[in-house]
Amino acid sequence: MLYVLLYGRSMSKSVTIRVPEELHAQLQERAEAEGTTVTALLTAAARDAVRDPRLDSAAEVFRAFVADNADAFDEAFPDDAPARLDASGRAAA
Repeated sequence: MLYVLLYGRSMSKSVTIRVPEELHAQLQERAEAEGTTVTALLTAAARDAVRDPRLDSAAEVFRAFVADNADAFDEAFPDDAPARLDASGRAAA
């Protein structure tokens, strides 16, 4: 059973693309600077390309709502007050 789960998770398709030499060099430099691979960079770019932009804007609206209403949430649930986040979702200073 474990074999099936692991095998299914690691399956991926191979895609061949042609890029100009200069772009390939830039990808290699960036991958090295970020401690990753060109494949990982391109996979992340492909995921971003197919992501539904409505999810990003919905998340922004939700984060802004939480930030704008943090005091009311803290009053209503004093024992459960989470760390404050800014509008980008990062911990506020």
